[in-house]
Amino acid sequence: MTAKILDGKKIAQDYRAKLKKEVAVMKAQTFTPNLTVVLVGNDGASLSYVTSKKKAAEAIGMSSDIIKLEENTSEEEVLKIIRGLNENPQVHGILVQVPLPEQINESHILEEIAPEKDVDGFSPINIGRLYAGVETFIPCTPLGIMELLKHADINLTGKEIAVIGRSHIVGQPVAKLLTDSDATVTLLHSKSKFLKDTLKRSDVIISAVGKPGLVTVEDVKPGAVVIDVGNTVVDGKLRGDVDYEAVKEVAGAITPVPGGVGPMTITMVLNNTLIAAQRLVEKQKN
Repeated sequence: MTAKILDGKKIAQDYRAKLKKEVAVMKAQTFTPNLTVVLVGNDGASLSYVTSKKKAAEAIGMSSDIIKLEENTSEEEVLKIIRGLNENPQVHGILVQVPLPEQINESHILEEIAPEKDVDGFSPINIGRLYAGVETFIPCTPLGIMELLKHADINLTGKEIAVIGRSHIVGQPVAKLLTDSDATVTLLHSKSKFLKDTLKRSDVIISAVGKPGLVTVEDVKPGAVVIDVGNTVVDGKLRGDVDYEAVKEVAGAITPVPGGVGPMTITMVLNNTLIAAQRLVEKQKN
């Protein structure tokens, strides 16, 4: 058995076509949704990533800006810029690219972003809303994973799911979303006992650790769905957490790296930016 390949590029392309139509309607009736990204420093990977976000936003008709700051920019200066973006009615989505230089406290930055413009879904207020079951912005990678599973017609009810990695960016929020979809979720991490045993009995495995080769073919039961969020450069090539070539021969469905979860993450950034703009329209009506 060879796994069904969950082609994130193709799924994202179709999803963005839908978003493009919605953006066109908004532009004709009200205004152009805007995504503004703040980048501190000269990290090449971060610059490439924010540039791809800008291009993706503009490709569906949104406007997008990158505010690029020097590596030695102070935390107060970044906070000042965010306050200005919060107050700017022409900016609907704000992202601050991480990692940040050591002189800047990431938590302070995330707390400063207005919750209604926090399209990454990382602010404490939006995280709290997620866990309280209140309408909010869902973090983009977890939301992209849920869309991949939906596209693959995976019925999550009663499924046993292993999530490897407990970050607030992927592991914890996706575990919450899966639980809300009536799955039974085990959240695994570096201190977990019987990790391999848990993987072997799971119907779905989601790995978001950044450790190439972590999930082997011996860890996957036949027919299981494997979602690889890993994103590590090894010898100039991008590798996931899963031994893709071996695992795809036993899994029921699997995401490649690159081309799996990554394109969906950026697509959900666009999705959340459009939602932010739509909510502003509704607020103005009321």
